[in-house]
Amino acid sequence: MARQAERSAATIDGIVSAARKLFMTRGFEAVSIDDIAVAAGIAKGGVYHHFSSKQSIFEVVLDRVQAELASQLNSRLAANTGKRTPETIATNLLEYLKAASEPGLRQVILIDGPVVLGQQRWREIDDRYFFEPTRSGLEAIMGPKASRKQVEVASRLVAGAIVEAALATGASDNPVAVARTYCAALKSMLHGLQAES
Repeated sequence: MARQAERSAATIDGIVSAARKLFMTRGFEAVSIDDIAVAAGIAKGGVYHHFSSKQSIFEVVLDRVQAELASQLNSRLAANTGKRTPETIATNLLEYLKAASEPGLRQVILIDGPVVLGQQRWREIDDRYFFEPTRSGLEAIMGPKASRKQVEVASRLVAGAIVEAALATGASDNPVAVARTYCAALKSMLHGLQAES
């Protein structure tokens, strides 16, 4: 039983890895289940045995890519021993948007993600990995006088602004420049939320 589970997990990983490369280089629309099967070295029926559709494969790919970027961001946050400030939050967002704008990642995260999965599902995946760092950052800059409700509302508003920045970055011919512009505006917004010292 354990060997069968290991083989199944290895097959799923092979499908997801093959699909990830194809989605990153060609985009979702240009990739077929046949392409994924060939790249994974299995029969088309083997793909359908583990996944119901190309979209379900894409969702796993996007989730894994976001998990990897979140791990990088969390390492960055852990290494920052100083205070959380509007500058550090905006810088962390800029680093995320720059990473997400790399060729391939941009295609999966910023271009195909919201279209293929719909903005609500795309945002749910994003929230799973990035909402808590946003919330904890706002809690730090808003200070102890801010209520839990105030922090939650501000976090949702900022998360919405971050989604807009991501969409604009993904749609741009110069994503890094657009990311810098949005992050500068976000920094100004965050200064407005910062507790007075």
